[in-house]
Amino acid sequence: MTKIGLEIHCQLTNLNSKLFCSCKANYREFEINENICPICMGLPGSLPRLNQEAVKKATMIAMALNCSTPEKIAFFRKNYFYPDLPKNFQITQLNIYGDTSIGGTGSIMVGDKKINITRIQLEEDPGRLIYEGSSSKNQITLVDYNRAGTPLVEIVTEPDFESPKQVREFLNILSDLLENLGVSDPSLEGAMRADANVSIEGGKKVEVKNIGSFHDLEKATHFEITRQTSLHSRDIDIIQETRHWDDKRKITISSRSKEEELDYRYFLEGDIPWITIDSSIQEKLRTEMPESISSKKERYISKYNIPPQVADVLSSDKFYSDLFDESHDETNAKEIANIITTDLMGLVDTREKREESKLSAKHLAELSNAIQSGKISRNSSKNALHEIIKSGKELSEIISELDLGNVSDESELLKIITEVISAEPQAVEQAKSNPQTINYLVGKVMQKTKGKADPKLTLDLLKKQIE
Repeated sequence: MTKIGLEIHCQLTNLNSKLFCSCKANYREFEINENICPICMGLPGSLPRLNQEAVKKATMIAMALNCSTPEKIAFFRKNYFYPDLPKNFQITQLNIYGDTSIGGTGSIMVGDKKINITRIQLEEDPGRLIYEGSSSKNQITLVDYNRAGTPLVEIVTEPDFESPKQVREFLNILSDLLENLGVSDPSLEGAMRADANVSIEGGKKVEVKNIGSFHDLEKATHFEITRQTSLHSRDIDIIQETRHWDDKRKITISSRSKEEELDYRYFLEGDIPWITIDSSIQEKLRTEMPESISSKKERYISKYNIPPQVADVLSSDKFYSDLFDESHDETNAKEIANIITTDLMGLVDTREKREESKLSAKHLAELSNAIQSGKISRNSSKNALHEIIKSGKELSEIISELDLGNVSDESELLKIITEVISAEPQAVEQAKSNPQTINYLVGKVMQKTKGKADPKLTLDLLKKQIE
């Protein structure tokens, strides 16, 4: 039996400052080693000051994952020596004196599988190692401390995953949840990372680190299961250790023996007092939390009769669900949901494209209303949407410039329909006995009008001409 547990590290990217100092949380906009100060570098005489917003955001994450939230939390020093750790210790949390981390036990469903959360802790991110050199012989290691001290939430799960596929599904759900809460942007490089603890029946736990993406995590866990199964089948002991994922060779490599908690010599951080988060504060945070993804999905289905599959896609991405909620009313909700999931998602499928897009909620509402009123065809609306994203122009201006308006003049349409009927005598005869065949003729009219013919009027006129 395979057991996989995860340790997920999520940066609170939407905060302004680091966890214990006023340096920017968004370290990505700085040149190397520019975003640092005596506090995040741990210089003698410097004292940490806890970021209250980080505590609030981390508490919201715990609540969203159905975790218990203690009224008092504490911080500890985790001592280890590594180049990216400027203080030679990390300020983190640990449940030594009962539940004193930001979040206790909780759970989340992945399909029909319940994944249990062991704890959630708030801690500072270490710096970042940069390797330079064309080969291992001349490779050097550099350190960028801009990231050191960035607010980080670590989510530790029980070893409840039974397959790499479940791991990937869980991380996708968690990523959507964090984005929906407005606490993190998981699409940013390094904003969401995960280590896996893998074991098979009869074997010891192996930790796999240095994994760059969800896709690689799925591959790394699959490789590690295969490796351990092979060792077990040959009666070779599986050593409890830490292994690194080699992205180039797609294998795990032994790194070091796995440390135990005692090896880190945890002790209370004397410069940060115990923090009280009483029931009134917790209740206030609950009221400030945005609507959950599951609640959105249910609302879209029950109130607007949107198909479950469409509602699932729409509700799970904050960018699209926000657009939908800002642009729809009860008359155009289904049409806007259709535009977003069928057309828009293919046009702004990356972070960069979303940032460059000139599309607004007002544009979406106008486009859906134009389709429903017959002012523009569904086919022409795709061209209009593409132009809106690129230029941000008014819909009426785009329709005029690109000549996208529906052909709804009866005399003009009749002329085109007559041409189609003359060119397709066999299809006309079939349509007389098989009404479904008339759709073929509608398609031919659409071709001739470049998708601008009013579909309903075209169908009505065709029926009259064929009778």
